Amino acid sequence: MTCALVLVVDDEPAIHRFLRPSLAAEGYDVVQATTGEEALALASERRPDILVLDLGLPDIDGKVVIERLRRVSDVPIVVLSARDREAEKVHALDLGADDFVNKPFGVGELMARIRAALRHRSRSSRDTSFRSGEVTLDSEAHRVHRGEEEIRLTKREFALLEMLFRHAGTVMTHRQLLRGVWGPANEHDTQYLRVYVGHLRAKLERDPAAPRLIVTEPGIGYRLI
Repeated sequence: MTCALVLVVDDEPAIHRFLRPSLAAEGYDVVQATTGEEALALASERRPDILVLDLGLPDIDGKVVIERLRRVSDVPIVVLSARDREAEKVHALDLGADDFVNKPFGVGELMARIRAALRHRSRSSRDTSFRSGEVTLDSEAHRVHRGEEEIRLTKREFALLEMLFRHAGTVMTHRQLLRGVWGPANEHDTQYLRVYVGHLRAKLERDPAAPRLIVTEPGIGYRLI
């Protein structure tokens, strides 16, 4: 079985010293870059399975790297960010990043995000059946169950839940969800989205006030666990 190749892009030597053995211990092969241009060249030459990308690079902004990569590749990208501004993270995700991890970070969290991003990209768009915990969704039959109980959803609720399932484990921004379910004209109607997420939680969560299926990424969007 071929090991997944991880391209780590960061200008901090300490990050590379920390991540290389951590990734190797999880069974990944690792290649490193310290600038955006070097990352783009290695992405073209080595064809990594996933990028772990810092936004604060010395030559070009990490968001530029995402934008240029997305013109030619759908390689998963997990962003490392020391930037506190939510707008930076939202912009990176809207440009095509799959997920983000805040610096400083725990290696366990980062590995979980890497696994989720790899699973998402390997999941066929033809998949019609999804499961998280006791909740299952069948796209073909247009049915949702919680355990043995069938849950009735409206057309919009089903479309929203299906989109979250197809990106399970990775964060989806408000804009991505609104565009995907309601179309570009509604991409700023975040309150509308909150109402529908509330409907899904009320129908699917054992305790809607403490959701364990659809969790909020404050100021950014939602993640299906």
